[in-house]
Amino acid sequence: MNEKMASRILRTLSREKAFYFFTSIGNYTGESAASLRTFVDKIREMNLKSLEFHFYRGDFEKWIAEVLEDKELAEQIGTFRNSSPIGESLKNELYRILVRRYSKLKSMLY
Repeated sequence: MNEKMASRILRTLSREKAFYFFTSIGNYTGESAASLRTFVDKIREMNLKSLEFHFYRGDFEKWIAEVLEDKELAEQIGTFRNSSPIGESLKNELYRILVRRYSKLKSMLY
């Protein structure tokens, strides 16, 4: 991966492309993320019901792969999903995976 690709993944998206958090179909939390940085922050503070809802539907991987265009991160989350984590362990490990990737991408820019 190069600096241009890292910059693309870290860009701020339009509202239309942002990730919108729900707790179930039709139940919007009022929270969204329009960049990987914001997404990382929201994962840390999001309630477990919303995280589990999106995580087990594959929503995070799909958004990261298709919208942020980070196939590597999407694959890491998919592999983690196969271990069927729940609750705080899901939140903590998902956050750790995201922070590690974000830091790696950020370091490529400076």
